[in-house]
Amino acid sequence: MALRPGLVKRFLSTSIFPSQSSPAAIASASASASASPPSTTLFVSGLNKRTTSEKLQEAFSKFGEVVHARVVTDRASGYSKGFGFVNYATLEDAEKGMKGMDAQFLDGWVIFAEYARPRTPPGQSAYPETNQHIG
Repeated sequence: MALRPGLVKRFLSTSIFPSQSSPAAIASASASASASPPSTTLFVSGLNKRTTSEKLQEAFSKFGEVVHARVVTDRASGYSKGFGFVNYATLEDAEKGMKGMDAQFLDGWVIFAEYARPRTPPGQSAYPETNQHIG
């Protein structure tokens, strides 16, 4: 069964309780998430806890030259945190990989791929619009 790209992401990101999120909040959150500038690094979420870096690289290499793939693991336990990063050689390969693997199954789980955002300095929010002080 083929899934329409974005359908699963939209379903999982919506709340069943209307008081928790307004349509404007959902629209601004999805707009800011998709507004990440193109990068050769992709952020991949929704990974199966048993997915390895090698499996991640193998799956994404179908769409271009993968320079490096890494599943992020917990330092203490060594278990996967359920997300990772894939570095491509070119922006074109990264775009093909993102479009080809977003909302697809990997090791039985639906994964999501998007351009990685740059790290924010400690103490600052990745979303400055949420730092509004109410006084």
